[in-house]
Amino acid sequence: MGGARDVGWVAAGLVLAAGACYCVYRLTCGRRRGGRRLRLRPSRSAEDLTNGSYDDVLNAEQLQKLLYLLESTEDPAIIERALVTVGNSAAFSANQVVIRELGGIPVVGSKINSPNQSIKEKALNALNNLSVNVENQIKIKVYVNQVCEDVLSGPLNSAVQLAGLRLLTNMTVTNDHQHMLRSYITDLFHVLLTGNGSTKVQVLKLLLNLSENPAMTDGLLGAQVDSSFLSLYDGHVAKEILLRVLTLFQNINNCLKKEGCLVIHPTFTKGSLFYLLYGEECAQKMRALVYHQDADVKEKVTMLPKF
Repeated sequence: MGGARDVGWVAAGLVLAAGACYCVYRLTCGRRRGGRRLRLRPSRSAEDLTNGSYDDVLNAEQLQKLLYLLESTEDPAIIERALVTVGNSAAFSANQVVIRELGGIPVVGSKINSPNQSIKEKALNALNNLSVNVENQIKIKVYVNQVCEDVLSGPLNSAVQLAGLRLLTNMTVTNDHQHMLRSYITDLFHVLLTGNGSTKVQVLKLLLNLSENPAMTDGLLGAQVDSSFLSLYDGHVAKEILLRVLTLFQNINNCLKKEGCLVIHPTFTKGSLFYLLYGEECAQKMRALVYHQDADVKEKVTMLPKF
């Protein structure tokens, strides 16, 4: 008992120290300027981890202690800090592999079931960093359905919803797992239309990934979408949103042109995205955007069908 308690205190010290060491800023710092590669030390003490250095990544022994801590403790504060530390460590490609090989993905993934919204968010953020590795996605895909359900049923514009959308976006960068989102497309459009600016942008990033895959075109065009979707093509809409909805249209249209992806129009019902994009109201909005003051918007419109 005493030995297990000592390991727990040591691991708790690690997470507190490492959490301070690997702050959010460090997520963007894979290398120092000049391209010098990160050094992986064989071991470091908890005291070493407090020195503020970001040249080194946590080694396998330290990561194993953190993962053990996640499995063994019930203290919400320690769980949250451990998830932040594991997530920050997973920003480095070397650790993405190590964490997977240590069996860390299921340990982190289990925390998305937590009723504590902050723990759930931190777990999603950690999985998001781990999902950059394609091999990790094979293990993370088992959580995709639950993440979709949480994104759609959770509080609108919440940190958990955004974290879930970011993870789904990473998981759909390639075509391998996109089919798992097919049944959620209509609901994702609902989140797009009801969410704030940040939520809209994140949903659009996800939909853009799907729109590049011809196998997902019928699922997108067949989605039941409220007619207010067309208001996103108004000239006053923020550029970061307007350019993305135009690109969505462009990608879908390109897929329709590809051999083997021709769509029979009658298969889509009224109220579907197909009827909105290829209807007269949308055509009028495209014609108006030709005179938009922003050059990027005008250029994007010229790539769309001639109305």
